[in-house]
Amino acid sequence: MNIKLARAIRVLIVDDQILAKGYLKYTMEELGFQQISYIDKADEALRLIKEETFELVVCAYDLREEKEGYFLYEQLKAHKILPLTTAFVFISSDTTAEIVHSIVELQPDEFLAKPFSVKELDKRLSRVLVRKQALKDVYALMDKGDFEGALDELERFLTEPKNAEFFPLALRTKGELLLLCEHFEEAADFYQAIINVQDFTWAKLGLVRCYLQLDKDDEAEKLILRLAFQPDAMLSAYDLLAALQIKQQEFDDALESVTLASSISPRNVHRHKQAVDLSKITHDFPAQFDAARRVVKYAKHSIHDKPENYLNVARAGIDFAMTADAAETGKLVRQTQDFIRQMKEAFPKAEVDSELKVIDARLYYLEDETDKARMLLSQLQNADMSHENTEALMDRAKAFHEVGLQEHALAILDEVERRCVTDESQSALFMHYLKQQQQEKREIAESPKALNNTAVNYFREGDVANALIAFRQAFTVMPKNPAIALNLLQTTASEIRDNPGRQTEDNKKLIFNCMKTLESATLTDEQERRYHRVKSSLSGL
Repeated sequence: MNIKLARAIRVLIVDDQILAKGYLKYTMEELGFQQISYIDKADEALRLIKEETFELVVCAYDLREEKEGYFLYEQLKAHKILPLTTAFVFISSDTTAEIVHSIVELQPDEFLAKPFSVKELDKRLSRVLVRKQALKDVYALMDKGDFEGALDELERFLTEPKNAEFFPLALRTKGELLLLCEHFEEAADFYQAIINVQDFTWAKLGLVRCYLQLDKDDEAEKLILRLAFQPDAMLSAYDLLAALQIKQQEFDDALESVTLASSISPRNVHRHKQAVDLSKITHDFPAQFDAARRVVKYAKHSIHDKPENYLNVARAGIDFAMTADAAETGKLVRQTQDFIRQMKEAFPKAEVDSELKVIDARLYYLEDETDKARMLLSQLQNADMSHENTEALMDRAKAFHEVGLQEHALAILDEVERRCVTDESQSALFMHYLKQQQQEKREIAESPKALNNTAVNYFREGDVANALIAFRQAFTVMPKNPAIALNLLQTTASEIRDNPGRQTEDNKKLIFNCMKTLESATLTDEQERRYHRVKSSLSGL
């Protein structure tokens, strides 16, 4: 360690283990560091970093008190509290695959596994601090948001032979700056030139991002699929594949990609929230409920922990229960009520009375107490919606629609749309979901819970035409439900058998989608027998 450099560096150590902190203090002083501050809580570290300037932060990943080191660093990055000129180093005694993936995804400047020697600490810290010092002028411009200026400074840096040992990092930073400056054609040429010299993973990932911006989707997909087989690129590849699939509105595939990425690095709350959004669009209610529960699980003690997470699990649980069989409905209702209880315990002062009324109304409807549901909702019929967020309003629209107040539900959705028009931060995924809900609520008057019963009654009465309409509507809002898919498949097969002219392309596509749902579902013995009979009749046709 350069003693002069070490003495000039202001260090913050964040660790709540006394022995570990004592050993780190000893080793840091052995290396020549003198300006050292010690904190054992993430909140205190956050306050100190806001108030003072540090060139180095050494943080335990697995803090026991309050927020973990993971969430501290995530918050520092999300709110741009930690300058790029400051080195951030994680230390951890846990080196399981989940932890390593989580740390790599956050991209700290360095990661050390406990226990480590003075020699290893010297080597790692020297390397990261020298890098930071070499590129400090570039980082300072980036911190100010002057990306064009940072790019010019970096070009100058790359012309000086004395900086040769830092060229790999400088080149990677140049690619990032070209993307930040939206020079996508130039960035694509730059990344391709790097790959032609050496097959860097970061360059290939950068090239994919350029392809996505330049609408070169085929090239992007080919490169992503190759990267997905590389351990060091797998996580980023799944994220990029999901981005491509969302762009192409292949939402079922995007949900699968996001779910795979989440299984690799489960602490990423944003990814779980994206899974919730995608599962809403695809009407995959079990996936929505699971993803919403994971948001609550991994958001605890972090910047993401808020009452809305618990409310969203309750909403997802009710959505799922609306489409589930009677045996599963009771279990889902109990789980929903448990998350509401957890929310009240974690956030006793949360002002969510209107949101809870809507949830209670939907629970009443689930229990076939529609009059009670209407009575609760009547208290909100003319209520001011200006303080409600969009998630709350979407749930309110569902509640009004379920009890038969279709026009009021549509008015609420129109209000959400008016807000979104002026909100540039609203995601394209949410806008797609909103449009989908508006169309479904306009075209389908009955709730998911009622649709299947209506269709079954028509079918039993021999009214195949109306049964088919009702089953189609039910399958539109419950495409993952095997009972609905089987009923629709059976009704469609019956119609085609009685009227061969109905073998249209639209019906063929419908049959394919029903069979796709059934082939991927776990069927009861009775459903298996019915499905086998229907398939036999279709093969005859």
